[in-house]
This record gives sequence, C-alpha cells and structure tokens, in this order.
Amino acid sequence: MKQLKMLIVMVVLLLSACIHDQLSQQERVPKMEETEKQEQVPIRESKEKVETTKDVKPFELPTYHKVKNFLLIGVDSRGEPSSRSDAIMVARYNPRDQSVKLVSLMRDSYVEIPGGELQFSKLNHAYFIGGEQLLKETIEENFQIPIDYTAVIDFQGFVKVVDLIAPEGIEVELTQEMIDDRGFSGGPGKRKLHGDELLSYVRFRHDAMSDFGRVNRQQEVLVSLKNQAQEELGSMRGIIKLPGILKEMMVHMDTDLNWDDYFAIGATFLAKPVKQVDTLRIPVANSFENRHYEHVGAVLELDFNENQQALDEFFQSQPNNQN
Repeated sequence: MKQLKMLIVMVVLLLSACIHDQLSQQERVPKMEETEKQEQVPIRESKEKVETTKDVKPFELPTYHKVKNFLLIGVDSRGEPSSRSDAIMVARYNPRDQSVKLVSLMRDSYVEIPGGELQFSKLNHAYFIGGEQLLKETIEENFQIPIDYTAVIDFQGFVKVVDLIAPEGIEVELTQEMIDDRGFSGGPGKRKLHGDELLSYVRFRHDAMSDFGRVNRQQEVLVSLKNQAQEELGSMRGIIKLPGILKEMMVHMDTDLNWDDYFAIGATFLAKPVKQVDTLRIPVANSFENRHYEHVGAVLELDFNENQQALDEFFQSQPNNQN
C-alpha cells in the first residue's frame, strides 16, 4: 500500500510536468467569466494544515504552499535482509517557484549516528543499522535538514523504469577509464545508454574522482531522466506505457507517505509542476579531509560549519534557470 502512494505521486508529478510543457506551446484559450466565489472547505487533517486560498475556481484542489523535503535512498538489495544505501539524496520541492533543489550526501561522510551501535560512522551505515528511519534521523541531526517523507528505491527497478521512460536511451559522456572498467563497447565520447548500462555508468568510481564522480553522475542522470519523462509521457506512446511503469515502481519502491498527504502533494504537483532542478553535493569542495578509522575504514571528515553554510545558501538561493 505504501508503494502505491509514492508511485501515484511520482506519476502525477511527471504527467503534470508534461501537460505543463504542452500547454505552454499552445495558444491560451480565453478564460470564461469566473463563477461565484466560494469558501474553500479543508479536505483533511495531516502533519500540517493544508494552506488554501479563500477564493476557489471550479475544479481547483487545495494545495501546499510550503516547501517539502523528500529523502531519496537508492539501494541494491539483491534480496538481502540488510543493505547499505548506495545513493542518498534530499530533494526539496518548492511549489512557489516550481523548483526542486537536489542535494547529494556522500555516503562515506563521517557522522554521528543517534542511538546506533557505533556513535560515529559512515552515513550509509545508519541505513544498514536502522533502515530509513535511522538514516532520516542522522541526516536531520547532522545536517539540520528536516525530512517530511522518505522513499527507498531498488536499483533493479531503476533499470526497468529507465528503459520504459527512455526507450532510446540517455546520452552521457564515456571516458576510456569507464570503458575499460565496465566493459562498454566502442570508444570514448558521447553515447546513449539504456537501463543496465546506465546504472553501470552511474556507479562507476574507479578513477581520480572516485565517489565524487559517481555522485555527479547520479545527479546528471536524474535531471536527464526528468527531461526525458516529460517528452515520453506527454505522447500517446508514453500513455500506453504508463501501466508498465506503474507496475515496476510499485514493486521496487517503498515510502512513508500517508493518503492525506498524498492527495495534497499530488494536487500541488498538478497545479505547480517542476520547471527547474538545481543540484549540490555535500561535502562541498575543500570542506573535508580524507581520514581512516579502524572501526569504519576510509571516511570523509567534514567541516560541518562550512557545509552547513553551503546548504543554507543553496536552499535560500533562487533557481539558476540552467537545467
């Protein structure tokens, strides 16, 4: 049931973005005279009271006006009862400027884990020890980012959904190091990759950039996938594929959204689809040291003051309109 809720929200987000793009390319039909204004009646009680305007047009749904933070966790479960998170991101959706700010948190960041078996350890150990709840608490305490909802995504599902949304593949830049390490065919340069190959591209880390390069590629692919989804799901062919996309998402995703919040968020996405995606990596450049501790191995020891300042500035900044 939880998978279905997050699934519907994601589909609504993608479809609303597609509809928005199509409408922006057509002439606007003159509006009919507004009907008599009515007093809006709240439809639910949830974590917060839904903010609505007093004057409501026909068919208008109550929507959120505040930002929402989603913790996105990518795992390669492979059927194991416990696994470490391979990708950790926080996506902040702001309905006012219709933007998403995507922060990637390096999994080897050395953090304090509240109530865990190890007081200090790698960030992704929090998920291994206590699942998404402990990872959420760890991020909130170490980076001062309040998390509203979490979503755990299986990489096997990522592969299948990518092939459904982007049947022609997603264009990336391959290096000779990637080709040698991952066994890609052909030479270096721009190439369109599909599900399995794209996942291999994202997870490559055997070069000078190591995990930092992998985080950059995670963000790159997510932005490209969002753009591809707008094109694909806005066509008749994409609509026909929708049941298959729903099925794969339902199987490979889990979330803590409740029905009340699902309806409010879904309505917000419809009314104010995402137009802009900005990205940030934590730790930022020159704000950490490479350290080694006996109980956890190699870690990134962060200057938390500098990184907190970078986070605050990133979340408070206006969209850069480059993506």
